[in-house]
Amino acid sequence: MTEPASSGIRTVPDLLARNVARHGTKAAYREKEFGIWQSWTWAQAAAEIDALAMGLLTLGAAVGDHIAIVGRNRPALYWAMVAAQRVGCVPVPLYQDAAAEEIAYALDHSGARFVVAGDQEQVDKIAEIRDGLTALEHVIYLDGRGLRKYDHSHMTSYANVQAAGRKSGQIAEVNARTGARTPDDTAVMLYTSGTTGRPKGVVLSHRNVIATSENSAAFDHLQAGDEVLAYLPMAWVGDFIFSIGQAMWTGFCVNCPESADTMMTDLREIGPTYFFAPPRVFETQLTSVMIRMEDVGRIKKWLFDHYMGVARRVGPAILDGNPVSGIDRLSYWLGNLLIYGPLKNTLGLSRVRVGYTAGEAIGPEIFDFYRALGINLKQLYGQTEATVFITQQPDGEVRSDTVGVPSPGVELKIGDTGEVFYRSPGTFVAYYKNAESTADTKDAEGWVATGDAGFIEEGTGHLRIIDRAKDVGKMAGGRLFAPKYVENKLKFYPNILEAVVFGANRSNCVAFINIDLTAVGNWAERNNIAYSSYQELSQHPAVLKMIAGHVAEVNQSVAADEMLAGCQIHRFLVLHKELDADDGEITRTRKVRRRMVEEKYADLIAALYSGAAEIYTETEVTYEDGRKGKIKATLDLQDAEIVAVEHQVAAE
Repeated sequence: MTEPASSGIRTVPDLLARNVARHGTKAAYREKEFGIWQSWTWAQAAAEIDALAMGLLTLGAAVGDHIAIVGRNRPALYWAMVAAQRVGCVPVPLYQDAAAEEIAYALDHSGARFVVAGDQEQVDKIAEIRDGLTALEHVIYLDGRGLRKYDHSHMTSYANVQAAGRKSGQIAEVNARTGARTPDDTAVMLYTSGTTGRPKGVVLSHRNVIATSENSAAFDHLQAGDEVLAYLPMAWVGDFIFSIGQAMWTGFCVNCPESADTMMTDLREIGPTYFFAPPRVFETQLTSVMIRMEDVGRIKKWLFDHYMGVARRVGPAILDGNPVSGIDRLSYWLGNLLIYGPLKNTLGLSRVRVGYTAGEAIGPEIFDFYRALGINLKQLYGQTEATVFITQQPDGEVRSDTVGVPSPGVELKIGDTGEVFYRSPGTFVAYYKNAESTADTKDAEGWVATGDAGFIEEGTGHLRIIDRAKDVGKMAGGRLFAPKYVENKLKFYPNILEAVVFGANRSNCVAFINIDLTAVGNWAERNNIAYSSYQELSQHPAVLKMIAGHVAEVNQSVAADEMLAGCQIHRFLVLHKELDADDGEITRTRKVRRRMVEEKYADLIAALYSGAAEIYTETEVTYEDGRKGKIKATLDLQDAEIVAVEHQVAAE
């Protein structure tokens, strides 16, 4: 049983001390390095944190200082966050794949005096921008490979900082600083993804983190025996709550994979019981499954199709404990023996007791696929400003078309324009150095504007999100325009990686589509289609015909929804490049910067609406080493198959 927050727990470091007393010999962190899993107990992790905290004191860390942390998920970097909190500093995790100029903005804006960097790549980025950072004093690096000949006058290894800390013996000062902290002191500062402009620094207090962690852990009965895989960006609020907040509250174990390339293997080895992934991860896994099934023999393919049909029909009902006939139960049991069980094991999801997806809306077909397998996948709705949780789906009330009921302690209301508002114990303190945006987002009574349009269902109390409030509009004929609804349907197809739909204030909708190179490349290989590049494959007539078929099927589905039938896609093109965060087209969390895409590719949108058959375009791109270049292409513009709709929805 978890204990109430009123029982003397004021800060995250207090939770650490409690876990040492309660779970001292239990595994708290694991990391895979060089193919071998290493473990640290809560007592060992606390000793590592204390050593680093004392080391920060030797470097002159003062109460209130900001300490930036950048690198892949590693126990030592999580410890750095708590060590910063121990000495009254504020951890500021940054995206490890951020470009140097993005890191420069965050370091300058936060005024960080110290950076804890994961490896040479991150150190090089900081070295590139260091001259413009007046506040930055010292870099602490974790992995020293490649750094031996660097100038170490303002740079020290993580291990050496810990060694200096142990030698100093300043644990009394560390404890005094920890003891002086209050629940309302800042626990972390996290930057928003910046879909509409510069990222904002969201200030979250210890009270925000602890109350949210307590409430959300109780909601899903999380406990010390649970296992999680920490692989999402440490700068993202979800990872902070799962890998710091909830981990500290419940005492469960945080497992860090060796690299992005080994993540799926590591996922299978750990077999997490509590798993979170954004829709993109679930979409990628499903794409992998569908590609493999295209290559199996006829009998295996028949078995897969047959038993997946059974799963879709009765799997969710069995998962929710609803009545199912004996014949269906037997069929599902056989399906689990032959198909679902091996498939879940391959995906690394055999032990998942609670699974969540959020960040972007997930396609209902994708969501239902995992539920059908017996995986307790649910949706939550949240924001950085809410310390993640706004709504969650209770067991037995899981549906693909809602994001659940208010999380414990959260209040919801819908504004006059349909925008969703909330207030909760997790409501952020402020945007750092941005009082104007704070006042625009959070009113005097604590209500926060989410920027999303939605409504609360009568009877169930479930929240349904339609789209971003700024993206929801009207077609020229008065019909509702909700692009995300259509985009999610398109992205159900393994061949489609990303889609962007346009149509506000116009007579019809058009779309940009990114193909999934892995899925379409595999399809091309099976169909003896030769290609030399993404660009060439994207414009191949057979690929365009295949995508046209997907668009036609989506239009059939959209036409069946009377409210959104006007959002059928009339014309589309397949882009000659993937939308890329380095090119400013998507965020680091893979959210489309719709306005940026609309401005950058205005000529392509105009061509689609003009009825042209093709268009020549030149696009500036950013290469991995930071160099700029241009790619040139002639794109085929495609007409889509439209479904006639009898019912007309008049503009109000």
